[in-house]
Amino acid sequence: MEFNIVDKLLGITLLGTEWILWLLVGLSVMSVTVMLERILFFSRMRINFPEFTSDLSKLLIERDSEGIRRLCANRGAIEAQVVLRGIDYSARGVTAMRESMEGFLVGNRQVLDRGLVVLGTLGNNAPFIGLFGTVIGIIMSFKDLSENPAGGPSVVMAGISEALVATAVGLMVAIPAVIAFNAFNRVVKRRLANAEAVMKMVLSSYEHG
Repeated sequence: MEFNIVDKLLGITLLGTEWILWLLVGLSVMSVTVMLERILFFSRMRINFPEFTSDLSKLLIERDSEGIRRLCANRGAIEAQVVLRGIDYSARGVTAMRESMEGFLVGNRQVLDRGLVVLGTLGNNAPFIGLFGTVIGIIMSFKDLSENPAGGPSVVMAGISEALVATAVGLMVAIPAVIAFNAFNRVVKRRLANAEAVMKMVLSSYEHG
């Protein structure tokens, strides 16, 4: 019995586009879940950075380590926590402070970035999944036409219009994911830049203190 790969692949495509639509719906739910989780995460890390740096600067000038600990202890923001990490190592010298703060930032970069790879992947690939569903729908339309020539172009057009829904859904999944990825990525960069700024403030104070 001769193996015909074209017929085998055609049999797979004739499974229809509904499963692709359900896949896109599932990916959309995943995307929204990641967005909500990141929004809640960053809202818990909210901090008035200008006010914080002003208060921190005064305490550093006064060399008030306990005051700095009180300022940072109840704040979950990475800017406050990196300062707290440095102060905890202040008795061991500036080098130990720098290494502990840099290590803290490297470790927490992964926490800040969590979920962004999902949004980036969906933003890049959801349109292709939708396009795949559209191609399958077009193949099915021409298959139907070959089996029912009397139906004319209306048979093909009806199938194609349904197939294009997959592309539309793919774009609906991708566009919010791309917007959210860019927005969260910008927040991560800003928070890390802020943390590095306060780290330099602390190290500079202890180096020249």
